[in-house]
Amino acid sequence: MELDRALAFSRYAQRALAADPALGAWLAATVDAPFAWRDEDAAIDAAADAETLGRTLRAVRRRAMLHTLARDLTRRAALPEVCGVVTRLAERAIDAAVRVHHRALADACGDPLGEESGAPQQLVVVGMGKLGGGELNVSSDVDLVFVYPEEGETAGARRTSNREFFERLGRRVIATLHESTAHGYVFRVDMRLRPYGDSGPLAVPYTALEQYLLTQGRAWERYAWLKARALTGGDGDALAQIVEPFVFRKYLDYDAYEGLRGVHRQIREQGRRRDYAGNVKLGDGGIREIEFIAQAIQIVRGGREPALRVRGTLPALAAIAARGLLPGPVCDRLREAYVFLREVEHRLQYRDDQQTQELPGDDAERDALAQACDLPDAAALERRLRAVRGDVVEHFVAVLGAAPGADAHGPLAAVWFDPELASSHEALAGAGFGAPGDLAARLRAIRNGLRYQQLPALSRERFDTLVPRLLEAASHAAKDAQAPDAVFARLMDLLEAVSRRSAYLALLIEHPPLLPRLATLMGASAWAAAYLTRHPILLDELLDARILFAEPDWDAWRGELDAQLAAAGDDPERQMDALRHFQHAQLFRLLVQDLAGQLTVERLADHLSALADVVIAATLRECWRHLRGPQAPAPRFAVVGYGKLGGKELGYASDLDLVFLYDVDERVPEADLAPERYARLGQRIVTWLTSTTAAGQLYETDLRLRPDGASGLIVSSLAAFRRYQREQAWTWEHQALTRARFVCGDAGIGAAFEAEREAILRLPREPSALAADVLAMRRRMHEGHPNPTSDFDLKHDAGGMVDVEFAVQYLVLAHAHAHAALTRNAGNIALLLLAGELGLVPAALAADVADAYRAYRRQQHAVRLTGAAHARVDPAPHAARRAAVRALWDHVLGAAELAAVA
Repeated sequence: MELDRALAFSRYAQRALAADPALGAWLAATVDAPFAWRDEDAAIDAAADAETLGRTLRAVRRRAMLHTLARDLTRRAALPEVCGVVTRLAERAIDAAVRVHHRALADACGDPLGEESGAPQQLVVVGMGKLGGGELNVSSDVDLVFVYPEEGETAGARRTSNREFFERLGRRVIATLHESTAHGYVFRVDMRLRPYGDSGPLAVPYTALEQYLLTQGRAWERYAWLKARALTGGDGDALAQIVEPFVFRKYLDYDAYEGLRGVHRQIREQGRRRDYAGNVKLGDGGIREIEFIAQAIQIVRGGREPALRVRGTLPALAAIAARGLLPGPVCDRLREAYVFLREVEHRLQYRDDQQTQELPGDDAERDALAQACDLPDAAALERRLRAVRGDVVEHFVAVLGAAPGADAHGPLAAVWFDPELASSHEALAGAGFGAPGDLAARLRAIRNGLRYQQLPALSRERFDTLVPRLLEAASHAAKDAQAPDAVFARLMDLLEAVSRRSAYLALLIEHPPLLPRLATLMGASAWAAAYLTRHPILLDELLDARILFAEPDWDAWRGELDAQLAAAGDDPERQMDALRHFQHAQLFRLLVQDLAGQLTVERLADHLSALADVVIAATLRECWRHLRGPQAPAPRFAVVGYGKLGGKELGYASDLDLVFLYDVDERVPEADLAPERYARLGQRIVTWLTSTTAAGQLYETDLRLRPDGASGLIVSSLAAFRRYQREQAWTWEHQALTRARFVCGDAGIGAAFEAEREAILRLPREPSALAADVLAMRRRMHEGHPNPTSDFDLKHDAGGMVDVEFAVQYLVLAHAHAHAALTRNAGNIALLLLAGELGLVPAALAADVADAYRAYRRQQHAVRLTGAAHARVDPAPHAARRAAVRALWDHVLGAAELAAVA
């Protein structure tokens, strides 16, 4: 009965069964399992001529349609299965039609050959739209584009150009699919998405397609090509290399929103003329709006996030949810709405096998449709549709609603357009700006400047919209921080820097809540403002506070970076850019959390050091792969960090002090080539880390702490490093070793380094000679960092951070032979407190100095966020701290210092 009711709903099914009653028994026997393709594939493959193929394909379609509608209407099949059957039918039909007709044409004219390569050419049929996305509806057209790799001509006696060959082939393929015969049709074919539409050639070579997309491709065509998929010809990768740069920009492409709005406006205007209110695809809240939501996010972000380059609406929504680009519940509701609307669409089409998405006007038809949707009557269906489509409209407006226009009112709205008016000065003063005249002069200079005057019309319109908003944002953000003048100056620096990149202007226009957040950040730190102005691509990071303020996860960092590098393929330049984009994004998130008071200085340094570890490890891996190939064994090579990296005290702009070590088994082949090979690896790592690319720079590096310093080899064998440390190293090099650690690379070399480090630090030393060496190095450092001001240099002046660090290093080198715990790379504060516990210094003094050092680091960090070149401050508040540090210095090194003076 269940099957009978389903078949009774479809007049198409009733006609098919009446024409071939045997299909009824077949359907009853097979309906409980998904459509069986084995026999159908064999029948299609066996068709050797066009007439046989046409009959076979139409018979297969009839069986596939009957089976699919029966399974769908009886709830045996979900939407993916339904779309999958129809899509596979289209793929098999197109492939078979190309095969049969190509062979027939080649028999007459010869095989087409490439003009440049001389290789045989195949027609590449590109499936567009729902066919490309694997989501065809049950009575769908197929949108196709015909392309081929190269111009040329055929090799037979009746030579013809490749263009003529493939156009003739294309026409025959269309006829096989599209023509309605006594057995019906296979698929209606729509070729209007090809270059130049109906007026363009039926088939074009790759070069012509690429030229068209580069020079003629319009915004709506990016959406059309988003789901494009090569169905025949076996050359999908070459096609993707042409299409992907057109669809996906390298940057975050917020200009795409306006392009999609234009397409949507055309549909709405057409809908008003044709009354799309009852259309579940094109009407408000319909299938098309769900597709637009997903496609807009894909196109805006897909250039930077390859995981979004998926075909099909449901996979796209899943990828968007996985990336957190829309809240999970929103994606769930859109998915549910899409499934429901597609099921309604299919039931409309099952009725008579017509390509329709229009709800029926007849009451009986609406009741029948409702019951096919498992709803009691038309009223229930109407309520469900109203709720679902209303929900879709709400989300569509949230993502793609009209872009906010220029502010039409408000005291600051007119300032930009005529800054010299007295009323403009009054408005600026009333908003809290301290120097209205200076600000007005800058605005006038910008308006009269070449940069602004030469902006394209759309960019200038956006610029004009943004300036009053920035004034407003600076006024509100600065009430509890910097003067509005300083905040606005930083905001304008950013706006001028991005003014030639329309996508950034679009980003700021599209997301008004971004501006207050941006102004607050700019007001909190001049360094942060300068960093963001250098890397405006990071503006996107401010959009989602959930991601921005999420607790850093080092393992997740590794996975994310690995995915980005994999997406860059084997292109070193793209990989170097990926490293920079990743590092800049993570650093910026840490910066925002830092300015929000979410991180202590110590915890921030841990995260920045871990970030550097992740980046260096990935750089080592990729550089080795490029040098030796993806199948090469892992290198016996390790990176050791010294200084702030080694001590896990990195700041935002810290250099990386690195040493490269390698080991080699002399018995293996090519062992003598290892030094040169690893030297090349080390040099390449440095190049990758320090080069400035279009995406900026990663780090500055310093390799002077390697054996023999700047005059030594860039890499050292483990044995040579061991020899040097024991026989030639200066005391200051052992001081540096107190803050060294294995960062990445060969774990065995890393363990050997850590063991050697501990052994060196635990060597017995003569205290007075050690103290004399430490004092000599301290004097050299002091002389190298003179302070001509009366301010206190937190790092280099007496009683400052360097004094604490040198005192701790002396304690480690003097006493580690008796106290192994001192060799731990635990940081200066932890080692000071340990020295107090061990009785090497008074415990109370150790605690006081630890507090002082912690306070110094906090203030040094705060000063650097202002953009100051030196951390020099008023000495008065630090008098007690300096006295504590001096007391520690006297206790540890005082006697030696007196002896040196004497």
